[in-house]
Amino acid sequence: MDNALSLDYGEFLKSNRARVNRYLNIVLWSFVLTGPAIASGVKGGIFPDITYATCIAISAGVIILAAIHRILMKAHPSSKLTCVYALLSLNALIVYMNYSHVSIYLTWFLVPLLSILFCSRSLYYFAIASNFILMLGTTWVTAPYYAEKSLKYATAFECFADRMSGFVIESIIMSSAGYAIVKLGLRRFETLFEQYRVIGEHEIAMKEKMEIQESMTEIYDNVNLIDFVNNTEMSLRDPEQKLYSIDMTRQTQTRMNQELGLRVMADQLEEFKNFTNITTVRSRLSHKKLISADFIDVVAGWFRAQYITVEATADGIPTKVIYTTRNVDDEKRREENLIRISMTDEMTRLFNRRCYDEDLKMHRHNGMSDDFVIFSIDINGLKKVNDTKGHAAGDELIKGAADCLALSIGNKGKVYRTGGDEFMSIVHTNDPKELRRRIHERTAGWKGTLNDSLVVSVGYASFGDHPDVTIDQLERIADSDMYEQKEKFYRENGIDRRR
Repeated sequence: MDNALSLDYGEFLKSNRARVNRYLNIVLWSFVLTGPAIASGVKGGIFPDITYATCIAISAGVIILAAIHRILMKAHPSSKLTCVYALLSLNALIVYMNYSHVSIYLTWFLVPLLSILFCSRSLYYFAIASNFILMLGTTWVTAPYYAEKSLKYATAFECFADRMSGFVIESIIMSSAGYAIVKLGLRRFETLFEQYRVIGEHEIAMKEKMEIQESMTEIYDNVNLIDFVNNTEMSLRDPEQKLYSIDMTRQTQTRMNQELGLRVMADQLEEFKNFTNITTVRSRLSHKKLISADFIDVVAGWFRAQYITVEATADGIPTKVIYTTRNVDDEKRREENLIRISMTDEMTRLFNRRCYDEDLKMHRHNGMSDDFVIFSIDINGLKKVNDTKGHAAGDELIKGAADCLALSIGNKGKVYRTGGDEFMSIVHTNDPKELRRRIHERTAGWKGTLNDSLVVSVGYASFGDHPDVTIDQLERIADSDMYEQKEKFYRENGIDRRR
């Protein structure tokens, strides 16, 4: 037996010993009436060889034995010592009545028979052994009395041998029967407790499942139990918990998903139907705990759909699955906000270098269209402004350049701040030269609080003009064009950059 069963069975045996001790104590107290009962027989001449003193001694002895047993029972109700004392007390009563020649036949096997109630092999063996020893001694002591009263015995030993042979046969028969009763009884109790343990574990498991299901119904907006063995579905949020059949030959969507599909964003509907296709769920969920996907409800926003394995076959094929949906719109908004922060330059609110690198990676993978253009932009004279007017004035120029670039490019593409005064832009336009002109026009009209002017150098490279280059080569061409524009600006304005 495992630890859980041993603990339960042990507690049962202790409780049973305490209960039997209470009953035996009542039996002992009831034997107090034996003295008055025998005394009435003495008065009526039924027991001519017994005195009233013997009757008093029997009742007094039983009172003492029962009182001591009551004290032991109060202190140690389930102790084997208390059980042994009760059995010995009953044996003592039988011994004394035999010794006093009370001709009320009381079987010696009474005590072993009562010991069976304790459901203990050790107590039963003790009762058999102690009973046989006391029976042997008492028969030997009383043999002369019975030999003298009977004409069939020539000697006391002959009487002892005759009486003892009958007691031995009785003891063997009764002991064997008692052993069988104890063995079968204990085995039956162990079986019952094993069944009780299994039932208890099953109830605990079912309770845990119910608690999980109840908690899931609180967490999720929809919870559907899908049984692939019986091909049924049931909403756990439905108070009636009604079962609906699933026709796997003609049905690809459960009732729940048929309703959800009416609210899914149109451009995600096909993807939603593929994910929720009930005929492929088992194969997609094989050897997995769950699969999930996110979709947009046109009314409530983002929601997450999940299939969770509850039960599976030995080879990992799900037999029971929980299908849930939960609104994750707030989570998505936080996620988008974090992504936006990680991809945005804090000062200018433009996209940052990380975003630029990610977009380049995407275009490397997807390829470039003919109207794909990379712009490289740099602020002229920023270092001089920082040195002469301070970094606040320099920051004003950076923010001014960012605003001008964002307004000029608009929805044609994205603008990135990739360094201190360095900007890049990926746009889709067939006239990059016109876009560069608009950038210069807007920056020329800019005025700040600490600066009166803003000048930028703008270079670009179009995939339409360089169809045989990679995106990295296109970027270098744009940078090279920007530096040419910068050198031209400094030459035309007579500025020595080395100074």
